[in-house]
Amino acid sequence: MTIASSPFAPSHSAFDEPQAVQAAAAAVLAGQRLNRAQAEALYYQAALPTLASLAHHVRLQKHPQPIVTYVADRNINYSNVCVCACRFCAFYRAPEAEGSYCISREEMTQKIEETLALGGTQILLQGGHHPSLPFSWYEDLLRWMRQTWPSLHIHAFSPPEIFFWSKLYSMSVADIIARLKAAGLDSIPGGGAEILQTQVRAQVSPNKCTAEEWLMVMEEAHKQGLRTTATMMFGHEEEPRHRLDHLFAVRDTQDKTQGFTAFIPWTFQPDHTNIHVRPQPAPAYLRLLAVSRLVLDNIDNIQSSWVTMGPQVAQLALFYGANDFGSLMIEENVVAAAGCSFHLERSDIHQIIRAAGFRPVQRTMNYSPVANQPQC
Repeated sequence: MTIASSPFAPSHSAFDEPQAVQAAAAAVLAGQRLNRAQAEALYYQAALPTLASLAHHVRLQKHPQPIVTYVADRNINYSNVCVCACRFCAFYRAPEAEGSYCISREEMTQKIEETLALGGTQILLQGGHHPSLPFSWYEDLLRWMRQTWPSLHIHAFSPPEIFFWSKLYSMSVADIIARLKAAGLDSIPGGGAEILQTQVRAQVSPNKCTAEEWLMVMEEAHKQGLRTTATMMFGHEEEPRHRLDHLFAVRDTQDKTQGFTAFIPWTFQPDHTNIHVRPQPAPAYLRLLAVSRLVLDNIDNIQSSWVTMGPQVAQLALFYGANDFGSLMIEENVVAAAGCSFHLERSDIHQIIRAAGFRPVQRTMNYSPVANQPQC
């Protein structure tokens, strides 16, 4: 099986692109790193087919084999108690509010055992900013998970959670991460990034860590040998230039640490939140995804987001720079609370990937293929 390379070439005049776009496209095809002005030209001015062609070209340079990867995991929200009150969040509950919870070991056991029975290899563990749990609660949870399921990959806690704990427990971020790692933490998800631009964050999540603090937590995690992902949630109260600020901030951090395994952008889901905007349409998502692939030349993997965009757009994203289909997502609660409820079985994911001309491969967090690949 082969995949056609990008049909775009500088001689193509069908797109009738502005000179700045043509120059930026030529830089991409020459393997050169995009600067801010070139990224702006592509993001603001390029036709969508041009972006698709360029991003797919770069994707094939990085991943020439006809493979699309995915991970089988479950997102377990250990608590929905949070004092941040982010305006974009429909999931959290204030302390002592009706519907607030903290997961029991019995419920956690049931969820993990079900995940393993479905061929899952990883648990993504995240919660809110709980003001009264002792730090030992998190350490004990990790130790129990590690002892009970030694082969389970624990992909847990976001930079905002870690930064919040450093203030709550009067500990350094470095000490927080070291203790979590000693207790069994394997890697850190890129949640809580939203838009890495501090003024925007002050509008939509004023009680959460700043962009600089988010990046600092990730740098420290990478320094201690933990791999992480990076994310972007866009389409709320930011401007397009802030999305580029985000991409270049992630790229700069990756230049320093090489610790990010993947970048995952998704669109804000506004239902039941305190931000009243229309959801981003598919072309806006695909445009941002393609530009992410072009700017983030030092991050190998770009994930599509079927959870927010649905299976058809996620499949199309495989030709806009994405080489990974994200997660089987056995459970997801935060996006669902905002009214987005797409659901796929493993067989659906395999069928979607194959229909696009690729071979599905289940992977680990570090993008190694799992042994005994499932057949669907």
